[in-house]
Amino acid sequence: MKNTVVIKGNKSGMTVILDPEAAYETLLLDIAAKFEESARFWGSVQMTLTLAGRPLTPEQEFEIVNVITEHSQIEILCLVDQDINRIRRCERALKNRLMELSSNTGQFFRGNLKAGELLETETSLVVIGDVEKGARIISRGNVVILGDLHGSVTAGASGNEKTVIVALDMAPQQLKISEVQAVYPEKGKRLGKGPSIAYVENQGICVKNTKKNIFDLFKYN
Repeated sequence: MKNTVVIKGNKSGMTVILDPEAAYETLLLDIAAKFEESARFWGSVQMTLTLAGRPLTPEQEFEIVNVITEHSQIEILCLVDQDINRIRRCERALKNRLMELSSNTGQFFRGNLKAGELLETETSLVVIGDVEKGARIISRGNVVILGDLHGSVTAGASGNEKTVIVALDMAPQQLKISEVQAVYPEKGKRLGKGPSIAYVENQGICVKNTKKNIFDLFKYN
């Protein structure tokens, strides 16, 4: 079945990509189903929203925002479009919210990590964006990627095997939790369909789909 709605993280929040050929009424139903299915994963969060893939009227944008909020606990801070002033207002609102959250949950990074870049943190980490092939993350806590994971991630670098790695789309080169490591030579192979979580089980790394509230993870900082 064709995937008419795709959710991705971006540097300012969340992008929902809509199939340009699907009927609008069908899209509304698919958006409702998608966010209801992932409601527990997102939990109660505040994010900016970008709608992409097809032109929409203001009335349709309003309808879509309503559908998302009705079928999840997400609060849309604002809708991002090509209006530069609106984008700046949205980014300021998100920055303020992330500063509040980072004071008690861990560290946030907005943007895409590119090949050759390394991000190291002493606490749990949320990446709002993609981790591209050749990029690396090393964290002493959990790692949550609100985007695609194609690079390498180490969680629990201090020796904590109870930490986890979460991504909206998981196709990594390497995963490591504490001293337990898994390498994936088949480049670009997805390890799960939709949001996935990697954790240590039976002395190896296990990956499965998840609907867990991502912010519950930070109690293991």
